[in-house]
Amino acid sequence: MTVGVLGSGTVGQDVLNLIRRRESVFADLGVRVEIAGVLVRDVHKVRNVPDGTRVTTDPGFLQECGVVIEAMGGVERPLEILAPYLRSGRPVITANKALLAERWDVLRDYALAGSLYYEASVMAGTPVIGPMSTVLRASTFTRLQAVLNGTCLYILSQMEAGRDYAQALAEAQALGYAETPPTLDVGGFDTAHKLTVLARFCADGRFPYSAVQVRGIEDITLQDVQDARAAGERIKLVAELRRSGGAWQATVAPQRLPLDHPLCNAGASRNALVYEGEECGTLIFAGGGAGGMITASAMVGDLLDWVIGFPGHVPLH
Repeated sequence: MTVGVLGSGTVGQDVLNLIRRRESVFADLGVRVEIAGVLVRDVHKVRNVPDGTRVTTDPGFLQECGVVIEAMGGVERPLEILAPYLRSGRPVITANKALLAERWDVLRDYALAGSLYYEASVMAGTPVIGPMSTVLRASTFTRLQAVLNGTCLYILSQMEAGRDYAQALAEAQALGYAETPPTLDVGGFDTAHKLTVLARFCADGRFPYSAVQVRGIEDITLQDVQDARAAGERIKLVAELRRSGGAWQATVAPQRLPLDHPLCNAGASRNALVYEGEECGTLIFAGGGAGGMITASAMVGDLLDWVIGFPGHVPLH
């Protein structure tokens, strides 16, 4: 099985190493994985990848690939590279929630055809898209609430420890949790991308990113956090999807939640999602929502699904 990889940052490197580590699992399925190439910007950069990995700035190797794993990030550049590949009917595995959220106009038909695998795009290696795209379809969806951004989670937890917003943000950036500028995370847009992806499995298969109402955590003060704690509550950046006035309403905004709320205990220091359905009841998913190997675990899991013959993650029609 010939695989191509786009991007060799932390996630891309960990995908390559995990494929090598799990060779025996693929072998049990009668498959040997061959990496045709890894598309990078700089071939001279030092990388932690298996010996013999071919890195190149030329995407021509994609023509010989049976499946492509996209780990480069961004929106327009990966779409430009992947579009002709998808048109040929071959599958793509991605964790790129921004691409999925913002260019659904191009990608939806491929998702409906089962050619897109994207478990890692929401909550990384914690499986939520798989259940929502399969068994949970049998239950009538009513609402979900989720904490989906680790940077905001870290900043708010540091503010609970007494740091003001600027101090907590600076620490997050120093530790590599937040980008510079950090707007995508703290502004709520990363969370909105993820909520858009989820909404297409339980509300509307065409749910647009533009329909999400977004407010970030930039205006949260230390006093706000302390007032919430004094009232037995915690402030979380919450993604919420529910019906309002006969229509689906998707919001991303800071909320004060009681300490016994699942997003405050099961999701105390992790990403977490509370899914509510009429027949299935309340389900709680919690786990790592970022990190190279955590994300790689879901992407290599998607690769195994493709090898076995499972289709990609099909949204509502």
